[in-house]
Amino acid sequence: MTDSGIGRRSILRAGALLGALALAGCTATPDGKATASATASGTARPPHATFTFATAAPPSGLDPALATDTETHRITRQIMEGLVGADPLTSAPTPLLAESWTQSEDGRTYTFTLRKGVTFHDGQPLNAAAVCANFDRWYNLPVSARGSDNLAYKAVFNAYSDSPDLAVYKSSTAVDEYTVRIELATRLTGLIPALASPEFAISSPKALKDSDANALGVEHDGQQISKYALRPVGTGPFRFESWEGDEVRLAAYPDYWGDRGQISTLVFKSMSSPESRLRALKSGQVDGYDLVTVADVGDLARAGMQIMQRDPYSVLYLGINQAFPGMDNLLMRQGIAHAIDKSALLEGLFLNGTKPANQFVPEKLGVSSGSVTNYGYDPEKAKELFKEAGYDGAPLPFHYPRHVTRAYLPTPERVYAELSRQLTAAGLNIKPVPVDWSDDYLHGVQGSGDRALHLLGLSGTYNDPDNFVGTLFGSYTEEFANDDAQLLSKIDRARTLAAGPEQTEAYTAISDRISTRVPAVPLAFPISALAFSPRVAAYPTSPMLHEVFNRIQLREQ
Repeated sequence: MTDSGIGRRSILRAGALLGALALAGCTATPDGKATASATASGTARPPHATFTFATAAPPSGLDPALATDTETHRITRQIMEGLVGADPLTSAPTPLLAESWTQSEDGRTYTFTLRKGVTFHDGQPLNAAAVCANFDRWYNLPVSARGSDNLAYKAVFNAYSDSPDLAVYKSSTAVDEYTVRIELATRLTGLIPALASPEFAISSPKALKDSDANALGVEHDGQQISKYALRPVGTGPFRFESWEGDEVRLAAYPDYWGDRGQISTLVFKSMSSPESRLRALKSGQVDGYDLVTVADVGDLARAGMQIMQRDPYSVLYLGINQAFPGMDNLLMRQGIAHAIDKSALLEGLFLNGTKPANQFVPEKLGVSSGSVTNYGYDPEKAKELFKEAGYDGAPLPFHYPRHVTRAYLPTPERVYAELSRQLTAAGLNIKPVPVDWSDDYLHGVQGSGDRALHLLGLSGTYNDPDNFVGTLFGSYTEEFANDDAQLLSKIDRARTLAAGPEQTEAYTAISDRISTRVPAVPLAFPISALAFSPRVAAYPTSPMLHEVFNRIQLREQ
């Protein structure tokens, strides 16, 4: 299969070019601050430049705690910061709002020492009371505000205050003005990495209270959000200015505690099609965009634009809703896995370097996939399994998104078309259900509904296997309707094990269990890439998308 006239050979050449360009003019120091190449100017001047970035979709809201979409978190990362950051080279946890932390011997108590002299954008001080207010908000989040089973707080801490016996979080205490103690009900080995997720950014308690942040009573572009989600307040290098239509504007915060960088005005413009983002970059309307597609590579190279590549840290999967008639039959799910030719699916649709996936944990995390059940492409075996399961040819609604590009899904319509072709060839009656991403596709496929199959993925936000298997399968969700008590027990146990061989073995067993039960079919670990004009000398690429724009270095015009 080819894409827009670009054959496999030229894709390989473009992939090599992409890898080379990713290294040009961009290095990073251990503390996470990007440094410019020799051609870039320094940052002694106050922020003075305007930088415009094209995104693939508008944010769902600007309250990171209540969002699950990448584009919301891309923007809130500029406005808000968490206790913990991430090293740009290793993805390991690093100090951010917390200068340091200690852990008790039983792994149930963490004590954080906060950075002094930090203020929120509304002038309020960052202190221990502010941190406690955020943890208490997350723990006591009302059902009406939760929106999704997939919120990060639920995935990491298991339950809210209305189910205290199931909750991992117990309490937070302000020991003194700059010391916070977090008490857990059980050991949670991945706590520190998890706190680097954008969902755990610290908001101004005053702003949360003044805007009644848990009340979703404001309609914005057809969605119910809170006043706070329209005007967030954090401690980051940029403060919120406006959100009008498809454009969000931020401004450099003059009292930011860290390196303010070069950018004074930061503009995010939503452009749903890859073609529109490419045209905008070539015409100078934007300075860069994310989610370069295979079709973009040749045009970008010919136009003299830069391409910067990330290491893969997302997984694309075919979701299976076991609440749909027949999908609770393991034979049906195994047949679906055998019906998919992953290599053919990747051909021409994903950037070079994308690999087929046979588990949900990326290679970077060191969890072996050697023992997982590998359903090789075998359409005849699939037909046998469908017959044995009693499948009678009933239509199977297959939901897929339109008019969006994701790190795990660069061209959803074309990926759906290839998957549908393969599943139909194996004997399934596929009923296409295209849904615009802007019509809340996420909520549709993560909730109950008349859905047998769906396309989705997960972009990792912290450096721990639980980010993938825990988020997707660590509790019962309506997305999969996967009621596997043994799997839940295995995930709960793995979270409490100290980092080391025993925990790695536990996550290997979890991957094996998932592959045996097939609640979803992992398809690929996609490569993602960004494109920039020659104006950009350095950009802080991160597999976990921990990319804060005060670290961008620009060449002076």
